[in-house]
Amino acid sequence: MEHYVTIFDSLFLPQGLALHASMERHAGEYTLWILCVDEVAFDVLDRVALRNVRLIALRNVETPELLTVKPGRSRGEYCWTLTPFAPLFVFDADATVRRVTYVDADVWLRKNPAAIFGELAASGKSVLITDHGYAPEYDQTATSGQYCVQFMTFLREKSEPVRKWWADRCIEWCFGRVEDGKFGDQKYLDDWAERFPDEIHVLSNKELTLAPWNATRFPYSGGVIWHFHGLRLTKIGNRALQADLGSYPLPDCARRYVYEPYLDDLLQASVILERHGYWPRPQKVLKTRTRFKIKLFGLHSNRYVKRWL
Repeated sequence: MEHYVTIFDSLFLPQGLALHASMERHAGEYTLWILCVDEVAFDVLDRVALRNVRLIALRNVETPELLTVKPGRSRGEYCWTLTPFAPLFVFDADATVRRVTYVDADVWLRKNPAAIFGELAASGKSVLITDHGYAPEYDQTATSGQYCVQFMTFLREKSEPVRKWWADRCIEWCFGRVEDGKFGDQKYLDDWAERFPDEIHVLSNKELTLAPWNATRFPYSGGVIWHFHGLRLTKIGNRALQADLGSYPLPDCARRYVYEPYLDDLLQASVILERHGYWPRPQKVLKTRTRFKIKLFGLHSNRYVKRWL
């Protein structure tokens, strides 16, 4: 049994349900723990009652140190601050859990991640991290970091010095800006391979964890996970879903075989949420009015529409 933990608020419920749908297809025997950042997310997910999901209400796990820094951070910055605490919340909630993998809410499984866990087990290490694997033309290592907080595995007890060091740093500073070599919760990972050489394993096969910043570097077909960084829903409901896919150019094959099925899951998530009395909110307001005249997807545009058929 694999255990995963993710963090999101009610605004990102569609992505959270899409992540869950992909796990139902590909994760095998698993539990997804969801740290609900607001009460609405907890209440809605409690009504939906997803299979293989356990909910964590933020109010029940916030520590005094977290509550001290919370007022000075935006919602997004506070979610980043919570990330290194999330594995501990799961370990504390269930003594039988031996390892837990943090996943971003906008991650989606395309295959069973057994190959990733197999590589970690073979390494004998206790923490798995993944390289951004940037395409050369999109290399942002200097500002966003070499490693990505998107899919990180922690083994109980043995990984605790790493997790605790990270949590302490995020309490000290975790903001959405570049400052003194830091950026959010992510740049702290840059020296982990040297700082914790006995505990850190960097996934060697970069093609297993794909995202828009490396879509032009690696074939989409090899990806086990896809990180939909930058994708924001601009309209949900009224029998339509519209999305802005972000600023990265995407190969047509990635649009057709990765983004289309993901948007199908987002559409289905919106239907499920509406059936349970929650109407998802737009995550981004377009600066210009765009008329969508196509029924499915515009494969040559980064703005998409799909309608209930």
